[in-house]
Amino acid sequence: MSWPLLRQFGRDRLALGEAAQSARTAAIEPRTATADRVVRSICPYCAVGCGQKAYVKDGKVVHVEGDPDSPISRGRLCPKGSATRTLSQSPLREYKVKYRRPYGTAWEELDLDTAVDMIADRVIATRAQTWEAADDKGQPLNRTMGIASLGGATLDNEENYLMKKLYTALGVVQVENQARI
Repeated sequence: MSWPLLRQFGRDRLALGEAAQSARTAAIEPRTATADRVVRSICPYCAVGCGQKAYVKDGKVVHVEGDPDSPISRGRLCPKGSATRTLSQSPLREYKVKYRRPYGTAWEELDLDTAVDMIADRVIATRAQTWEAADDKGQPLNRTMGIASLGGATLDNEENYLMKKLYTALGVVQVENQARI
């Protein structure tokens, strides 16, 4: 191979082929070519529901791209959707429940059942302590102002629907979503 400028004077005057290629780029193989299978998925970052194609090799995602068959995104992904692979495989990702006690200075690991029980106990206690059955005039309120929810953009419509149902059943009236803010 010669210098790109010299290669451009040959057959590739627009520098779209061999003039733009080095030995290193010629040896590169696309990640999609090494995949064992392709799994269709939906982007987890917002409620739009863009279609994704996840290329998997040996049980790990090696590449994510937009699904051209998706009627919603027609093969396009935003930068967050394009980075979905790092969401699932980042070396910084936590795989265990971490808890820091009040006034604590260090995180400790908890098993999932213990963490869920702690959350449930706190929700039940807060609801009991802050329950308002009626106002000063005797008008029924049946609510708690001690619990609020701010949903995130990574929740899809179905998850938001179920969360709203749960909070309504608990008497929570302060329910908002990041997508509206």
